[in-house]
Amino acid sequence: MATRFVCASLVCLLSLGCAAGPDYERPKVATPDSFRQGGPPVEASLANVPWWDLFKDEQLRKLITVALTENYDLRIAIERIEEARANFGIAKADLYPAISANVTGGALNTSDSSLTHTQDNNTTTKALYNVGLGFSWELDFFGRIRRASEAQKATLMATEEARRAVAMALVSDVALAYVDLRSLDRRLAIAKTTLVSRKEQVEFSKTRFEGSVANEVDYRQAQAEQSRIESQVYAYEALVVQRENELSFLLGRNPTAIVRTGGVEEQPVPPEVPAGLPAALLERRPDVRKAEMELWSATARIGEARAMLYPRISLTANYGLASSDLTELVSPSSQAWNLFANLMQPIFEGHKNTSRVEMRESQQRQALYAYQRTLLNALREVEDALVAFKSAGQQRVSLRDRVTAEKKVLELSDLRYKGGVANYLEVLDSQRSLFDAEIAEVSAANDHAQALIRLYKALGGGWPMGKGKGEVAGESAKTSAPAAKPAPATTPAPATTPAPATVPAPATVPAPATTPAPK
Repeated sequence: MATRFVCASLVCLLSLGCAAGPDYERPKVATPDSFRQGGPPVEASLANVPWWDLFKDEQLRKLITVALTENYDLRIAIERIEEARANFGIAKADLYPAISANVTGGALNTSDSSLTHTQDNNTTTKALYNVGLGFSWELDFFGRIRRASEAQKATLMATEEARRAVAMALVSDVALAYVDLRSLDRRLAIAKTTLVSRKEQVEFSKTRFEGSVANEVDYRQAQAEQSRIESQVYAYEALVVQRENELSFLLGRNPTAIVRTGGVEEQPVPPEVPAGLPAALLERRPDVRKAEMELWSATARIGEARAMLYPRISLTANYGLASSDLTELVSPSSQAWNLFANLMQPIFEGHKNTSRVEMRESQQRQALYAYQRTLLNALREVEDALVAFKSAGQQRVSLRDRVTAEKKVLELSDLRYKGGVANYLEVLDSQRSLFDAEIAEVSAANDHAQALIRLYKALGGGWPMGKGKGEVAGESAKTSAPAAKPAPATTPAPATTPAPATVPAPATVPAPATTPAPK
């Protein structure tokens, strides 16, 4: 009866105990009301469009689906989640009692000269049999174990955000490589078409030279221009193969040819895109959320360290059967048990525990600065992506006009040359300018499409915010944020604006569930 009363009292004390150290609160961060290049602040954002709706090329969607299933960086990120989940389980297990069982059987023979020797029927050999259960439980009165478990749970959530960051980067990298590959196809096609016309020009110049109509300089200049275009063809062919190898690596495959459709201009690029509110990056960008989870973990570690300054209370108990005669092992006289309550209070350890608290506090400040730096970098990346997207669109229009003008210049120069009014150098300059303009126009179209993809990534695009549909490559969201004190209200996150689902998400790669931030 007394034992039950003691146990009940300790359980009550444990339930009344509070965890040492500060509770996590999201730090106040200053975010602008709108982006510099984003126009008036609006809640709608390009990032709310799922990637399978943003990219209209069916072949690109297939490649992204394969990459999200087979890419090795993503597989490693998923395994790191499993590792962190196991570590969380280890930390959480300390909250519960530990029960063990042991069975011992054997014989003991002591020396006749031993000080512990006892005479028993002229023999020093004794049999010993023991069956017992052991019980131990540290009462987490000051929250050391709870804080350690909280820290490990936040670490688990950080690894989940790291996996989301890898998935988003993978979608972006595959799209960038694919768009660049199609651009290289177009540039290679222009170079090959230009090479055909240069060969015709060489034959034309050769005929005029052999007929004494033109001098040898024109003929040799035409040959030199043909060789220059040939070198461009070889360079583009090499770049195409290298980009295919890059895509194969992202797909988790051996280097192989990549099936693609159309040219770079077939990826629709809107003239303007809504950037949303800067405050939304706190919820949407996985790198920002990962930094916050690491700050949360570091905050919980302070409580773990402070709890080690206070007493540690534990219960230990053992119950079993012990006998020197195996046949008497189960008799009531063989029963043995003990029950102890232990309290250990550190008194002097050379300031080890206080130094541990100071170390954890410093680590927490470092995590805070890292979180603020990550958010600043996210804002910078969005601003850079917005200005790059705007500039690429303007350059694309200008270069399209330049190509039209260069074609007219070449037409007039060729007529002047054939009419004997101008020399071949004028035609050669016009040919070079047109070729460079055509290549620059395709490059600008490529830059424009890639600027859209980079902006999409900078905004945290990939899956609509708050619309979890499962996990990538079999990864399931098994974690949720532990309760924390409400964060100070700064700038509210924007409501999600769902994009029209014109193309359903690939069945094999559903969007990952979003881990909620601490409230």
